[in-house]
Amino acid sequence: MTTKETITVETLVNASIEKVWTFWTNPEHITKWCNASEDWHTTRAENDIEIESKFLTRMEAKDGSFGFDFEGIYTDVITNEKISYTTLDDRKVGITFSPTESGIQITETFEAENENPLEMQKMGWQAILNNFKNYTEKN
Repeated sequence: MTTKETITVETLVNASIEKVWTFWTNPEHITKWCNASEDWHTTRAENDIEIESKFLTRMEAKDGSFGFDFEGIYTDVITNEKISYTTLDDRKVGITFSPTESGIQITETFEAENENPLEMQKMGWQAILNNFKNYTEKN
């Protein structure tokens, strides 16, 4: 068995843990921030934030040229603290939400896929996390 490379991205969000958790887990909010660039958008989000439950995020290029479903099954959920899931292609992802004096530190660690360069994957996941920060702080 080959060991998968792991990548970590993080940000600090100036908001309460309750707001951060709601904006991270509520499909109404997910569709507003879950894209890596301005020419993409999330057209649909489904989220049942319980262990052994599923989520689905539909991401599409705004010009209609490409789209995909990002799906997974939750393996661990502790409200306002931690989310872990396995993607449908069997990659593990862990997210922690840690209160600090300056806001909520979000750290996301994921197993890389084999199709795209590691740096490209890190940049994409970081861009989505940055969008989350911007959306949450502005709304």
